[in-house]
Amino acid sequence: MYHGRMRLNTLEAWRGPLLGLIYFVVWLCLWPTQAAFWSLAAGWRLGMLLLCPMRCWPWLIAAEWGGSAVADVWLGHAQSLFYLIGDMPDVLVAAACVAVARRLGVRPDLHSPDGAVRVLALSLLTAVATVAADAGLLAIVHMGGHLGAMLPILGSDLLGEYLGMLLLAPVVILLARTRPQGRALHDLLMDGVLFLLPSLTVLAALILDGPPLSSFAPTLSLAPVLFFAFRHGWRGAASSMLIVSASMTALAIATNHYTAPAQTHLFIAVAGTATLMLGSAIDALRRSSERLAVQNERLEGANHRLDHLARRLSDAARRNLRTEEEQRRFMAAELHDELGQNLTAIQTRVKLAQTRLDKAGLTDIGASINEIITHMRVAVHRMLDTLRPTVLDEFGLARALEDGPIRNLLDTAGINYTFSLSGDPRELDEDTRIALYRVAQEAATNTVRHAHASHMSLRMRVGRRNGRRQVLMDIRDDGIGLPDQRPLRRGGRGVQSMHDRITTLGGIFRIRPCERGTRLRILLRTPLDERSTAASPSRNLSNTVA
Repeated sequence: MYHGRMRLNTLEAWRGPLLGLIYFVVWLCLWPTQAAFWSLAAGWRLGMLLLCPMRCWPWLIAAEWGGSAVADVWLGHAQSLFYLIGDMPDVLVAAACVAVARRLGVRPDLHSPDGAVRVLALSLLTAVATVAADAGLLAIVHMGGHLGAMLPILGSDLLGEYLGMLLLAPVVILLARTRPQGRALHDLLMDGVLFLLPSLTVLAALILDGPPLSSFAPTLSLAPVLFFAFRHGWRGAASSMLIVSASMTALAIATNHYTAPAQTHLFIAVAGTATLMLGSAIDALRRSSERLAVQNERLEGANHRLDHLARRLSDAARRNLRTEEEQRRFMAAELHDELGQNLTAIQTRVKLAQTRLDKAGLTDIGASINEIITHMRVAVHRMLDTLRPTVLDEFGLARALEDGPIRNLLDTAGINYTFSLSGDPRELDEDTRIALYRVAQEAATNTVRHAHASHMSLRMRVGRRNGRRQVLMDIRDDGIGLPDQRPLRRGGRGVQSMHDRITTLGGIFRIRPCERGTRLRILLRTPLDERSTAASPSRNLSNTVA
């Protein structure tokens, strides 16, 4: 651990000199490219100031001053104090601009349109400040000089400074922070070979051909830059823009056929700014699309898990209903076999003992016992119908709803009952038939106990729609209606039980007041099976749950 910290401290101590050496070497390499409307060294300066920590800036400033001194010695300007002093303010002004921008939150980040706008604005402000400092220095050195003569020089310097920052600073940020790798690098190189090289060949042919075809070269140079911006975002725009502009500038210097470099570089500056912002916007859009795709994938997985959980809950609820029905069937069988047989045995014994009861003058006791047994039989029969009506197992759902215990219950209470059916209920599975019967049974019980109604109607339609079997049940009475406005609690536990049965099977349950009385509407959908599809004609339901 101790040696590791020493090694890190040593590397940190040599970081500034190493960056200064790299800065010095690259500055000397870029110095020969200085030309009118073209200053790549300014882009190198801005990029390094943005990327390097401020504690390393003295090394960068010293490296630039050293590089400028070497260039002045090479050109023979070392004896001129103007050349030696004139190169000093530029890097200081640029460092001051970058320091203020860092305080304001500007970072070397071109992945978003906001970041690209900040970096471009910093480039323009730095170019203006640098040229303004040079203008002030010129005014001091050439006292009494004509300002109008210096304006063209200052304008060309301003365009060259901004164009150099626009062309090289994004590439420096690209190489230091977001180098393309893997598939992205392969695609970038392939597009360079297949599209950029032919485009540069066409531009070179136009420039070498001379006027009037050479005048179209600046406009056509925008095509490969736009292509790379759309394909590779701001990284493609920055790299292609540097290559295209460098090629055109080299041709402009090498031949006299290509004229008007100021207009050409101004067009490159404007178009390059727009394409760089376009590339950043495309990158942001792609990242948004990728994040959206990831979120959609996560949501799809969550929905899949929820669907799986819902199926498990539905299967568990179905098993609970089946268990309940099995218990009801078992209890009904036990009551019928045990209690029914015992009642029959008691009634038989009473009949055998009736003669002796008559002789003893206890005829009324025998009659009372027979009457009690008869009432017990009726009660047991009613209980059996409640637990598991035999008519549902023996004659099916339609007969159970039309002439079974439901009609007997309503007739006993003096309530008129009407039933209508469309379709074949035999197509329905057992769970659906039992659920529909229990809902109708509970609705009839509520009508008798609470509604004070004189009429109850039940309509049922069975058919098919969209490849699924559907059954719609509509139950109405003309009673006093519902006491409050809470749909699922109006009838207490009975209504909640009906709702639970229907929703367990994936159906829709609605209970609403009507002009007079109460209305229940139930919709159940079940998948078709091949046997029922082949055996029954197709029907469609025209009604839906309100």
